[in-house]
Amino acid sequence: MDRFRKQRARMLETQVKARGITDARVLKAMETVPRHLFIDEGLINQAYNDSPLPIGGNQTISQPYIVALMTQALELKGKERVLEIGTGSGYQTAILAELADKVFSIERIAALASQSRKILDRFNYYNVAIMVGDGSYGWREEAPFDAIITTAAAPDVPRYLVEQLAVGGRLVIPTGDRDVQTLYKLTRLSENLNDIKKEDLGGCRFVSLIGESGWKE
Repeated sequence: MDRFRKQRARMLETQVKARGITDARVLKAMETVPRHLFIDEGLINQAYNDSPLPIGGNQTISQPYIVALMTQALELKGKERVLEIGTGSGYQTAILAELADKVFSIERIAALASQSRKILDRFNYYNVAIMVGDGSYGWREEAPFDAIITTAAAPDVPRYLVEQLAVGGRLVIPTGDRDVQTLYKLTRLSENLNDIKKEDLGGCRFVSLIGESGWKE
């Protein structure tokens, strides 16, 4: 474990802090969560590399910097209700669980949802609820959310997600074509669904969001 602690510290210094991530709570969460336990055992020595990694089902765990960038953009203070679209490995979910009061996560691949639930329970992240389904619909029964993070790319921002965002809430989502996207931060300014502040966080590349308001499989 000492070896991985040192790798996490190096990851934070060279990949995260060096690229402008300054939120102390985000840095602490990424120092705390053992990323290597959320990936396949055969890839464990690559866990803290500056790259995404496959996790099965044609899905990936995002590179550490992207996790940090998206999480920092959510501006979490500790009392928020957060919706995550795409549980995946559960690593981003665990980071959110460290930073928010309640995390609601949707995963369309049942096997990944089950595997993530086991790992999250192992670390006592009982403030996480996971549902198997089409994340592009959001989770209307639990709305509104103070923050929404989408870890898969859509052709455009799903209206369902904007509807479920609280006034003042932040939505971080990659949109574009299926190969290259732009990462955006949207802040809902009023009850008017069109009253949105949109910020460009840079180019990125994510797996596709499959669903009614995403891409067809």
